[in-house]
Amino acid sequence: MKAIISGGGTGGHIFPAIAIANALKRRHPECQILFVGAEGRMEMEKVPAAGYDIKGLPIAGLQRKLSLSNIIKNLQLPFKILRSRSMVKGILQDFQPDIVVGVGGFASEPTLKTASKMGFPTLLQEQNSYAGLTNKMLAGAARTICVAYDGMERFFPKEKIVFTGNPIRENIEHIYDNEVPRRFEGKLSDIKNLRQDHSALRTESIRLFELDPEKKTVLSVGGSLGAGSINKMISDNLTFFKDNDIQIIWQTGKGMYDDAVAKVQAMGVDSWVKVHQFINQMDKAYRAADVIISRAGAIAISELCIVAKPVILIPSPNVAEDHQTKNAMALVDKGAAIMVRDAECHDNGLEVLRKLLDNKEQQSSMSKNIGSMGRRRAADKIVDEIDKIVKK
Repeated sequence: MKAIISGGGTGGHIFPAIAIANALKRRHPECQILFVGAEGRMEMEKVPAAGYDIKGLPIAGLQRKLSLSNIIKNLQLPFKILRSRSMVKGILQDFQPDIVVGVGGFASEPTLKTASKMGFPTLLQEQNSYAGLTNKMLAGAARTICVAYDGMERFFPKEKIVFTGNPIRENIEHIYDNEVPRRFEGKLSDIKNLRQDHSALRTESIRLFELDPEKKTVLSVGGSLGAGSINKMISDNLTFFKDNDIQIIWQTGKGMYDDAVAKVQAMGVDSWVKVHQFINQMDKAYRAADVIISRAGAIAISELCIVAKPVILIPSPNVAEDHQTKNAMALVDKGAAIMVRDAECHDNGLEVLRKLLDNKEQQSSMSKNIGSMGRRRAADKIVDEIDKIVKK
């Protein structure tokens, strides 16, 4: 089998794409997989690091904010699309895939559009509760559309929809059982011993981040590219963590990293606040945390449901149709998360955190509720659909 997987721009697209590729390789070790992404975006780094080849396209996304530079970029966009489609045509002719998979993001538009025109079968994977523009445009020609939320017939032909859940990183899908002793044999039935193992894994993970296992520990993640409002909330209140005897693992993203490191060191709180541009061992960071602060992207939500830790969600306001708020409310309505609006997080977010850390009963209830929403094996279910298409 030969497969092309296309999409990217953020971790929310890239990590599901890699999860699908890994599931394909597990089931079909001889499968040849080629990624197609956007030049200069993070997939050009993360995909090769995962062991796969990738071709970059000179494609860009539509700029929604009104400014002179964005107007110029949007005027250039048709030429970039045409150039990218031309390049994709050559890639498809050379590679001759049996299936072309789109995971969303602007890089998938020229790839799947061209593939459909050339007669190659396509499958879409939509992560969000509100479908992205690219996937809505590509849905008509797709054979199958794999989704993670109910009600997606609002956007796609009902007969093409298959509910699979969202593929997540393999080390997070098996965040607790991948290092549990073999006596569990994959069943994880001995709950008492399992809890002891979880506690040991938490201690090991906290020490990996050079923190104290006896202290309350918070993980703050603003997505793979960082989140300005969450970063500012933490940066402007660094003494909060020392004053309240709280440790924090802080993923800033690239833009804020240098300033954050300098400020933490200058204020002498570097033993309490551990700054990371990007956390590669996110399973260890999740294990270390007592409470997690996060954006509410679809893949983040899917991972958090598996991790089953108390979480404060701060949805990004800069997304289509405010879909992160919709993602967050799906958890809040079930008592599985607390939501703080982006505009309110600077003034109120850390007080919400303090109260949650002081309330063990609420933490326990939230962990139980969010854990009940976890969906595993999504990547394998998507490979099931790929197999059906290829075998036709």
